Amino acid sequence: MPPSLKSRFSPPTPPRLLAATALAPFALGGLLVGTEVQAAEPAPPPAGESRQSTPSSIEPLQEVVIWGRAERLIGTARSASEGVVGYADFSTRPLLRVAELTEVVPGMIATAHSGSGKANQYFLRGINLDHGSDFAATLDGVPVNFPSHAHAQGYLDLNFLIPEIVRTVEYRKGTHHADLGDFSAAGAAAFTTYDRLDAGFIELNAGSEEHFRLVAADSFDAIHGTFLYAAEVQRDDGPWVLEENLRKLNLFLKYSTGEEHRRRSVQLTAYDADWRATDQIPLRAVESGLLDRFGYVDPDLGGSSKRIGVSGRIETGNWSAIGYVTRYELNLFSNPTYALSDPELGDEIEQEDRRWVAGGSLRRTAGHTLGTRPLTLEYGADVRYDDVGELNLFRTAGRRRIGAVREDEVRQLTGALHAAAELQWTDRLRVSAGIRGDLYDYRNRSAIEENSGSGTASIVSPKLGFAFAAAPGLELYANAGRGFHSNDVRGVTLRVDPVTGDPVDPVPALVRADGYEVGVRWEHGETLRMTLTAFRLALESELQFVGDAGTSEPKGASTRRGVELTGFWRPIAPLVFDLTAAATHARFDDASAGGRHIPNALDSVIGAGVTYVSPRGLLATLRVRHMGPAPLVEDNSVRAPSMTLVNAGLGYDFGRWSVGLDLLNLLDERGNDIIYYFESQLPWETQPVEDLHFHPVEPREVRVRFAWRF
Repeated sequence: MPPSLKSRFSPPTPPRLLAATALAPFALGGLLVGTEVQAAEPAPPPAGESRQSTPSSIEPLQEVVIWGRAERLIGTARSASEGVVGYADFSTRPLLRVAELTEVVPGMIATAHSGSGKANQYFLRGINLDHGSDFAATLDGVPVNFPSHAHAQGYLDLNFLIPEIVRTVEYRKGTHHADLGDFSAAGAAAFTTYDRLDAGFIELNAGSEEHFRLVAADSFDAIHGTFLYAAEVQRDDGPWVLEENLRKLNLFLKYSTGEEHRRRSVQLTAYDADWRATDQIPLRAVESGLLDRFGYVDPDLGGSSKRIGVSGRIETGNWSAIGYVTRYELNLFSNPTYALSDPELGDEIEQEDRRWVAGGSLRRTAGHTLGTRPLTLEYGADVRYDDVGELNLFRTAGRRRIGAVREDEVRQLTGALHAAAELQWTDRLRVSAGIRGDLYDYRNRSAIEENSGSGTASIVSPKLGFAFAAAPGLELYANAGRGFHSNDVRGVTLRVDPVTGDPVDPVPALVRADGYEVGVRWEHGETLRMTLTAFRLALESELQFVGDAGTSEPKGASTRRGVELTGFWRPIAPLVFDLTAAATHARFDDASAGGRHIPNALDSVIGAGVTYVSPRGLLATLRVRHMGPAPLVEDNSVRAPSMTLVNAGLGYDFGRWSVGLDLLNLLDERGNDIIYYFESQLPWETQPVEDLHFHPVEPREVRVRFAWRF
């Protein structure tokens, strides 16, 4: 049963830390069939009975906190690189930004190089995912990534999530999952929200750097079902010399009805944000004293974003169906090179995106036997249509448009069929195989006639996996498969550079990715979980359309090899240790670009934490995140240094009231969220300079929380 949502610093009973108690077993069933999980919740209690006793009526000795990572996956998981994380796992984490929820995925990093209203920068498996190029996410089965986006392909903006109503995060990595398609070559995460809360709540979060956040949520029964609503208001100025002036509003409404395996739900999400941004700045300006470390070059950067979505889901027997419609708008102002191309007016640009998205998916999972052996069959279909009426790139000065670089209208229809089977070949060996076929139909009408065009593209992706129970509590895995990511339609139809008019080569519509994994999962009793995975991922091409320039950037094929380790240990009920570590070797297949190193491919990532949740209401947590060094140019002559951040949290629960304290960047690390090496020219400079450009991590911040349940 879902918890009453309290402050992040709630004890294990009765509040937020019980979030996965009844839900994780259902969520794991979704991993077994390899589909997006909509975990069923318990049926309402008989009339006159409460769903949960009041806090004072619960005896501490009967309290049980289920952490998603403590669940048994041997015998159900198809690889070592998949898992489920329940609310108890991530609700204790001090979060600087909502996209850090993705960091529950082992080896994942979410940073930022611009304002808080923009999609984050992601890193996984030695890939600089930019804003989501090879990492897919869904919310209750609805895809979040945007193809052919004004700023970046696969644009993954998670700012519309309200963390307090997220019930589970399920992750899968690699190319061997038949139901995962575009943008999932490195991995995918499925965010699932609650259907019902045990109690309503209001939570206030205030802190240094003018941080203010207010969130409220509740649920009630009506019209033979349950309504859940939530609202979030946030404002932030941040540590920047130019105040960020973030204003964000999130609304969420969900209606659900039915019982397990026969459920229906409809939900509405609405998001609106405006912000000013301090983008990356050149190191030379800081070292010379011209700019503060948190300073800016262009005062006009930032943007506004809106997203409204309606979706519905039906589950009946072995079938499930999802349908959705989304309206999305973005105006984003950037200036990465300052005055390189135009010393008089500067290089400021505006990227505009206006689109409607409609789509749906259908899934069926059924159990059979082959002889005497259990056989599970899964198959489904996906369809999506993006109608991007305005996909524009303008030159601007002071946020005033002074010329158009590109003006496009894109229509993109995608469809997919997939099927998979898992056979219990012997008592100890499970074999799974699948196949997926994707078809893309695209059309671009450009203001530059030569860059208009249409076409189709398709790809077939086979999958294969083995799971062998080597001993009690020990399972071995081997997986292989083909995946892909799509490229921006504007790059596919590109024929001439929109700035110079020179002929250019288009990018392929679909880029193949071949992946292989071997791994081991060890589960000891109820308290220790460990996985070890070795992987290889080969991308056919890293050609990409660069939204900031309106043209394509040629890059060659690449191969990444790596090792990932995860650990979860609960030596006693109140105390939990967790660890993720990943090391990756990423290289271009040839040195035609001047070297084989891939810029911003992190060599290593480490995440670790310890959490103590006392039955008496005390919570304490300490977390460490380490980003290893990375090359910044192909010949490895310039490298980004490593960085380690430490966050801490402390709190106490007083029945209906909770208080807490977050200490972000506890040691006041002077590191960088992102760092690049490229050529730029400041307005007062007379010639371009190659230099490091960085966006610093925010300094130590203190945030206080107050929550009331009603």
